[in-house]
Amino acid sequence: MKTTAMKNHTLQTNSTDPVRNPFNRSPWWRTFLVLATAFAVACFAFSPSARAVCQEGCVNNENTVLGEDALLSLTTGTENVALGYDALQNTTTGLNNTATGHSSLASNTVGFNNTAHGWHALIITTGNQNTGVGCDALVNNTTGSNNIAVGFRAGVNLTNGSNNIDIGSNGVVGESNTIRIGNTGAQSATFVAGVRGVAIAAAQPVGVNTAGQLGVRASSARFKEAISSMDKASEAILALRPVSFRYQKSLDPKGVPQFGLVAEEVAKVNPDLVVPDEEGKPFSVRYEEVSVMLLNEFLKEHRTVQELKSAAAKQEATITRQQKQIEALTAVLQKVSAQVEMSRPAPQRVADSQ
Repeated sequence: MKTTAMKNHTLQTNSTDPVRNPFNRSPWWRTFLVLATAFAVACFAFSPSARAVCQEGCVNNENTVLGEDALLSLTTGTENVALGYDALQNTTTGLNNTATGHSSLASNTVGFNNTAHGWHALIITTGNQNTGVGCDALVNNTTGSNNIAVGFRAGVNLTNGSNNIDIGSNGVVGESNTIRIGNTGAQSATFVAGVRGVAIAAAQPVGVNTAGQLGVRASSARFKEAISSMDKASEAILALRPVSFRYQKSLDPKGVPQFGLVAEEVAKVNPDLVVPDEEGKPFSVRYEEVSVMLLNEFLKEHRTVQELKSAAAKQEATITRQQKQIEALTAVLQKVSAQVEMSRPAPQRVADSQ
């Protein structure tokens, strides 16, 4: 029965009946079937499932691979580790690279000493010695080298810069040689261990500018312009009111006595001596400027004292000179008086009459 059915099916397929055999239809129908068949074959040939090559194991030159199309283009590269879909897919002669995650270091070809852990970490970089840990870490880095990014989308804004360290920070386009920790608006406090109570020598005070950049205030003329004497500008500090106070318990639970100035009061005297917060309200006092202005006032007073001392010294010299002159005149007068006294005739006594 099965043989008969197959024969009948064969006969039906090979039938010359124009209604039942599609190949007996018009030429355009046969052309459509040919094109449809070719299209289906092409779709299969170029589909991801058809192209994907599941790499697994230890390959030549001490390379380790696990994942579809991972290390697919490797030629003479050595000591690479690729784990995940498309990890190190285009690496040919690169060496000492480690890629863990979907498409991590996928565009690397000849780069070396790169480490990428996370989805799309360092996906388009062709640089060297980069480290990206986290989803999309250094995802837009192209030719930059020696960058370190840790965290979700850490260093996402870095493109071709080098020698950057971004920890929990998106970074800035095109910058190099920069360390960034955190993003503006995300963190509101910073704690660093191993600083307080640690004695060091030859230290410089560290400050922070309005952009959040740490640094040391420069005093060299190389960084200054419009230099002029302070003159009377420092007299503003004479209107300041030094106070004693305690910080609120939320800031200082121990309530240690403090000495200083009140920013709002200082702003009324000289706004340039106050640093505002993000809302433009007085926040802190520029005590360094106050100290320099105090120095200027001290020097002015010192010059005044010196001038008074000089005048007093001159007066003292004059008095001394005059004293000597008086003493000389006194001596002359005494001498003349003595001579006059000696030139006088001796007094004669008149005998008493009896």
